[in-house]
Formats: sequence, C-alpha cells, structure tokens
Amino acid sequence: MTLVKNKNIYYPKLSYKLTGLFFKVHNELGRSMSERQYCDAFEKHLKENNVEYQREKEINKIFSNVNSRGNIPDFIIDQKIIVDFKAKRLITKEDFYQMMRYLEVANLPLGIIVNFRSHYLSPKRVINPKFHSSNSGNYS
Repeated sequence: MTLVKNKNIYYPKLSYKLTGLFFKVHNELGRSMSERQYCDAFEKHLKENNVEYQREKEINKIFSNVNSRGNIPDFIIDQKIIVDFKAKRLITKEDFYQMMRYLEVANLPLGIIVNFRSHYLSPKRVINPKFHSSNSGNYS
C-alpha cells in the first residue's frame, strides 16, 4: 500500500516514468560522463517511449517591460515538467534558484533536478509556489 499524504501531487504517472528513465540512463552511463552525454541518452529514451518533449528551448517572459532572456532548461516534458541535468559533485542553492526561475517564467508547477555525478541518483522535485493553472505553459 502506498501512503500519499498530499493528494495534489503533480503528474505522478509522468514523474514516475521519468524517474525510471533517469535511473536507466544512470545505470547505462555511470557517473563520470558530461551533462550533454546524459542529455543525449535521456533524449534517446524519451523518443523510444514516445514522450513529448522539447530540448533546450528558451523560455522568456516580460517583467516590467524587461524581457527575461537566457532561460534554457535541458528539457520541457509534455509542456508540464521542466527537467534540468547536472553532472557535478553537489547540487547548490543556485541550481534550485535556476530551476525556480525556469518554473516561474514558464509558469509550470514542477521541475526535477537530476545530478548524475552523485553516488546514488536522487532526483530532486522542485515545486513552483507561484504556479497559476489558468495560464500554464505560457512560454515562447
């Protein structure tokens, strides 16, 4: 029996599928490859599993007449989840801030940070507290 405290989990089936693909990539490549190599392997698995995605698509938004450019996450999955890969010793606050910026600009509820360099793969879910479902996925 699975215990779920919060009934408002964003995209549980898709998240579960993605997590399986993260572990598949980690098992195949180990922990010493580059971020780009992990992205390439993950993209191959997304195609094999018919998962809709966009890779390295810039997301922009206008804030007080200033265009926020340069927000390029590794993957946007099914216009629902942002996935950002890392290949470094530790995930930092800056990595979380970067994901929060992506989520706010794209107005998506969920991001996942995956660090392939760590001994034990542990994808980090990041929730966007400013998510508004009325204009979800509003990115250009």
